[in-house]
Amino acid sequence: MNCTGGLALYTLWRREMTRFFRQPSRIAGAIGTPLIFWFFLGSGLSGSFQMSGVGDSGALAKVSYLQYFLPGTILLVILFTAIFSSISLIQDRNEGFLQSVLVSPAPTWAMVGGKVLGGTTIAVIQGMFFLAAAPLAGLSLNAGVVLGFSFALFLNAFTLSSLGFALAWRFKSVQGFHAVMNLVLMPLWFLSGALFPASGAPSWIQTAVLINPLSHGLSLLQHALLGHLTEDHFFLSVSIVLGFGLILMAISQSAASSRNAQSVL
Repeated sequence: MNCTGGLALYTLWRREMTRFFRQPSRIAGAIGTPLIFWFFLGSGLSGSFQMSGVGDSGALAKVSYLQYFLPGTILLVILFTAIFSSISLIQDRNEGFLQSVLVSPAPTWAMVGGKVLGGTTIAVIQGMFFLAAAPLAGLSLNAGVVLGFSFALFLNAFTLSSLGFALAWRFKSVQGFHAVMNLVLMPLWFLSGALFPASGAPSWIQTAVLINPLSHGLSLLQHALLGHLTEDHFFLSVSIVLGFGLILMAISQSAASSRNAQSVL
């Protein structure tokens, strides 16, 4: 059974990768749109946006807005990837492929893991491509930065891919899922501190940023590229993002195992 589950997981993961590389328009859309968004918005606000008091001991106070906005844009790339990868789950169900997997000897966890890890891998690949824009913002790259960024990227990609699966499983309509994902994920991104630091925002926004799991994922990306977290805050952010991802994986597994998982919203 373990061998069957492992083979099924690998097969589904490989299918996601093959589908991704055969759709160059998907790659261009997921990377190109945030890249243009980052460049024009970041360039336009660099001269007028102040970073004073951001981060621990004001560690981000000296960075430009173009640099500050880069981790948030990378988080947006991961978010788009989670949406696109989750849409494939609905398409697989409508085409009958998912039903074939569910009635096969492969365990349910293999199906969930294959889809989530496929989306995670795709998001990591796209995020690493986007990292090449760091020198354009005046940020230097070395082995330590790339390693730390890869770790933060994987945690965020895993969590958002798990969230996408948990939501997509409830839908049979791509249109309905896309609308709800925009309604849920975009506000989470806006309230993560990706566009502006929470330190100068109203108190209710600061509270929303504090309890938002995406804000902790963004902090990890900012720490890798800009460096602003203390050791305690770093491990706290890792624990929150990883814990949130594991909870979402458990929810996805439970939903996929339930006989009532085919309900439609």
